[in-house]
Amino acid sequence: MIRRRDFITLLGGAAAWPLAARAQQPAMPVIGYLSSPGAEMRLSGFRQGLKETGYVEGQNVAIEYRWAEGQADRLPALAADLVRHRVAVIMATSPIAARAAKEVTATIPIVFSIGSDPVSDGLVASLNRPGGNLTGISYLALQLGPKRLELLHEAAPAPIVGLLVNPSNPTLAKPTVKDLRAAARMLGLELRVLNASSEHDFDAVFPTLTRLRAGALVIGPDPFFGSRTEQIAALALRHALPAIYVDRRFAAAGGLMSYGASLSEALRLAGGDVGRILKGEKPADLPVQTPTKYELVLNLKTAKALGITFTQSLLAVADEVIE
Repeated sequence: MIRRRDFITLLGGAAAWPLAARAQQPAMPVIGYLSSPGAEMRLSGFRQGLKETGYVEGQNVAIEYRWAEGQADRLPALAADLVRHRVAVIMATSPIAARAAKEVTATIPIVFSIGSDPVSDGLVASLNRPGGNLTGISYLALQLGPKRLELLHEAAPAPIVGLLVNPSNPTLAKPTVKDLRAAARMLGLELRVLNASSEHDFDAVFPTLTRLRAGALVIGPDPFFGSRTEQIAALALRHALPAIYVDRRFAAAGGLMSYGASLSEALRLAGGDVGRILKGEKPADLPVQTPTKYELVLNLKTAKALGITFTQSLLAVADEVIE
């Protein structure tokens, strides 16, 4: 027979034990996600990469999101805020975001997903052995610029082609201009470079292209342009200008075509790197990866509106044709 006092003692111990056990459980790790608008559309890829390494948001990992809203000058403060929150890893979705994070911490691991060369950007020592606290994914948006020009020229031949870049992001703008000038010379084309770093600049860009008699437009890779794909696609169609961009969302929004890596796939790979780091691997030992999936997307409806007939060779190699 158990006395009432003993029963209460046992009951109290049973109630207290789970509380003590919970107190000993490790805290849920927190990922800091540093980005501009646009990357939220591909969060499913990032979450899939985390899931493949055993992490599910809200169950065994938390994510603190910081969006720069297209304003690069906000990134340093946002990165510093993530450091103050003592996140376990920082995920950066652009070269500017990665540099901002690198400048505020040399100890918190940083994983990037960028379109430029991380060695040239000064983010890592080499692709195979990054060193330091950074690693990630490079999806070769810059290196594929000449191929985009070639594809656009096949779809819409024109002696004068425009190139749109963001001068406030010279890391991407300068090499894009250099590479496409060389590619244009090889194709016997004249290249006209135009700048845009704000929404208001677009109002002047397209009338200027018409005045310059540009018959097509290559849009340089840039997070700002990536966050304005619908607006740029609508303006290109309104001004009857065949255009190509790196992101399939551009073609889906009414742009003529897009060619580049699957950015969802790039973020899936980045999510995998973040998961491995949470499990104890060091970024210095994780080689920088490049996606193996590249997509050519053609918008047939836009082509018809522009009076363009895609060649059979383009249609044959297209990964997606939007009708």
